[in-house]
Amino acid sequence: MNAVEPITPAPASAAAPQYAAVKQRQQATWASGDYAVIGVTLQIIGESLAEAADVRADERVLDVAAGNGNATLAAARRYAEVTSTDYVSSLLDKARIRAAAESLPVTFRVADAEDLPFRDGEFDVVLSTLGAMFTPDHSRTAGEMLRVTRPGGRIGLANWTPEGFIGQLFKAIGAYVPPPAGLQSPALWGTERHIEQLFGHRAAHIKSARKHFKFRYRSTAHWLQVFRDYYGPTHKAFATLNQAKQDELARDITALLDRLNVAGPSSLVVPGEYLETVITVR
Repeated sequence: MNAVEPITPAPASAAAPQYAAVKQRQQATWASGDYAVIGVTLQIIGESLAEAADVRADERVLDVAAGNGNATLAAARRYAEVTSTDYVSSLLDKARIRAAAESLPVTFRVADAEDLPFRDGEFDVVLSTLGAMFTPDHSRTAGEMLRVTRPGGRIGLANWTPEGFIGQLFKAIGAYVPPPAGLQSPALWGTERHIEQLFGHRAAHIKSARKHFKFRYRSTAHWLQVFRDYYGPTHKAFATLNQAKQDELARDITALLDRLNVAGPSSLVVPGEYLETVITVR
């Protein structure tokens, strides 16, 4: 693996982000709406990641920022011993219902990805699908994931890319509801360089592949309605704006959807690029 440059620290003059306040705001965001309505459509990403990470029967697997449990269920279906964590308890409640419906044994625990309550090297595999990327302190989250993975174990990640649909969506939202000052963009987790910066010092091997999840909806108006109602970041963004700004943001998102739609006028199919990464820990 090529040598990786260290992460450049923020200039001393830059405002230090208030991580505790940011985290509190994020918890409220992800608890709003009903993420499970969106999350269940993304299950194939968890299945793909479990295969890429080569999850095996009886391995100890931790799902970090598990949301409604896509990687959790994928690992449990492969007969792994799964612990599923998130800092929003209502999301884990939805994952618990899904696991019970399939009679899958899973341990659920409310936990912060930046402060995992587990021993060093406790897990063979640590997974996160579209979850860890939204933590405020990237380095701390990566450090915790590395800490709880045994030497020779694997860390599997799926993260939206900056160039992909969700990366562009968050950029559009950020023009109306700017993110807290000083925070690194979540979409950096969807770049090979940032992954190497975060994990390279403990990695024996890093393998990444760019993949696409296709958002399939009846129309742009249907997608917008579902995401306004149920997807926390979009739900909260619209709720903070006055009617005129809501209308402007809706037009911007509609234009983005129309531009990326590959289905023609009769339906909506928008490919969303994400980076699938497996890190072997040394």
